[in-house]
Amino acid sequence: MLRVENLSVNYGAIKALKNVNCEVRQGEIVALIGANGAGKTTILNSISGILPVNGGKILFSGKEITRTAPHEIVRLGICQVPEGRRVFANMSVLENLEMGGYSLSDKAAVAAGIERAFTLFPRLKERTRQLARTLSGGEQQMLAMGRALMSSPKLLLLDEPSMGLAPMLVEKIFEIVGEINKSGTTIMLVEQNANMALSIANRAYVLETGEIVLQGEAKDLAADPEVRKAYLGE
Repeated sequence: MLRVENLSVNYGAIKALKNVNCEVRQGEIVALIGANGAGKTTILNSISGILPVNGGKILFSGKEITRTAPHEIVRLGICQVPEGRRVFANMSVLENLEMGGYSLSDKAAVAAGIERAFTLFPRLKERTRQLARTLSGGEQQMLAMGRALMSSPKLLLLDEPSMGLAPMLVEKIFEIVGEINKSGTTIMLVEQNANMALSIANRAYVLETGEIVLQGEAKDLAADPEVRKAYLGE
């Protein structure tokens, strides 16, 4: 579904990504793990069209999207849940969801998206008119995910969904990520909690200073002594 070929991104003189190659097949959950500053978010932002690319190309369903505008990438079927949630603070839960459906011309599709968000996240339904800034961190994460799902993406990019959440909520969020995947959405996941990421992913890539140093089946990487030592706290 997605292929990244020799991707290079620079921040001024700093090489954030150096000839990165990775792919996501339809129906998979693919995790990107690595230390802070390894380039994980840069990959997602490049795929979303938010960051200009210095070299290489990005293909989605066989079509090159390397220099496609972000709103067009959403229309093609890729949506991102950004790190730090970035909900519209002074808008209600419902208004945030409606913003997620801005590319939908059909009112029935918008209504169906809102219903889907409320089914996945019943807590949001209870807070329909509440301002997003008054929600807890976990509720804001649910809202950010619900907002991204409004356009029924084929590929969902999830950036640090567990950041700043209590352990019990982390489990709940990952349970829902699994449900979203089972219902037919392919997922690319960036996650600091490598244990949790590898437990739900099919495959994973390990990044270090802008380069992929390891890749493989998630279960194999979770059992790899080097990975366990570096990323799983063992």
